[in-house]
Amino acid sequence: MKKMLLMAAMAVCTMAAQAASDVVGLWTTIDDETKEAKSVVQIYEYQGKVYGRVVELIKNPGAKAKIKGNPSVLGMDIIWDLKKDDDSYSGGEVLDPEKGKVYGCEIWREGKNLIVRGKIAFLGRNQTWLPNTTCKAKVSNPTPKKPAL
Repeated sequence: MKKMLLMAAMAVCTMAAQAASDVVGLWTTIDDETKEAKSVVQIYEYQGKVYGRVVELIKNPGAKAKIKGNPSVLGMDIIWDLKKDDDSYSGGEVLDPEKGKVYGCEIWREGKNLIVRGKIAFLGRNQTWLPNTTCKAKVSNPTPKKPAL
């Protein structure tokens, strides 16, 4: 019986790791107005949830977030607490560091791209993030750090 429970627990852990792997990686964010590359975000999984951390700033390397203490956007978690929900991840939040506003968040894959939806109630806006293969910056085994808002 113990062996069966152990095998079942291992299968669940394996499925959770495989589930997050479809969004985990480095993604280039695109500025809504200029359509230029803005930053690189590392989407990572931690204890069954999905998070996103800014690992490179392309457009404005010294950008500061408009939140408590005006910290650097570089190294900041801007997505946190997303859980697998069918073909997407939802139930978490996303921070727009330029505006200092937090929105409900949902992400999913469309082909090679990642769709990130920030929302308030049923209203929202989608951004398309592109896979990044050139960024060398990456945080190995990150631990989530929700910024002080």
